[in-house]
Amino acid sequence: MARRGKKGTLSPEDRELWGKVAKTLTPLHPDRAQELKAELEKITETEPAAPAKALKTATAIQAPAAAKAPPTPLPLHQLEHRYRRKLVRGVKAIDARIDLHGLTQHQAHDRLRGFLYQAQARSHKVVLVITGKGSGDARAYMDERGVLRRMVPQWLSMPDLRSVVLGYEEAHANHGGGGALYVRIRKRR
Repeated sequence: MARRGKKGTLSPEDRELWGKVAKTLTPLHPDRAQELKAELEKITETEPAAPAKALKTATAIQAPAAAKAPPTPLPLHQLEHRYRRKLVRGVKAIDARIDLHGLTQHQAHDRLRGFLYQAQARSHKVVLVITGKGSGDARAYMDERGVLRRMVPQWLSMPDLRSVVLGYEEAHANHGGGGALYVRIRKRR
């Protein structure tokens, strides 16, 4: 850092560096940020032409890079213990079921997405997704056994389904055990 002149003033190099840092930040109060931006412009106008020009050039270069970040996906939650126990005992009903046996990954993913969006539209709370445990067939190539069982939890965790899926977990043995999942559906906004 360069040496400062008067107390509270920044050297042109420090001001340029601060301008670059400030462009990467997201303001907590956008209306206040506009006021500060106006103050910064007034300060840069009163300074010598060369540093102000360098600052404006640096901020013009940084402007495209300071695009909005994508929104963070909504968090996933597990079923509450009491709610799960009521599901297992049959006190609470499972609103809908989908069986993905015998489908390819592409077909299963498409059907699962459509099913979950319909479940949300119908205000379902919990659905059962049956993936199967995987074939015990000796012809299955290496780790290809139980592909859907492995892939469905990954699909449910993806950001595009977070607006629909509140959470998921392995079903009880009464409902398919390791070959099925309880999926909680998020309320429609």
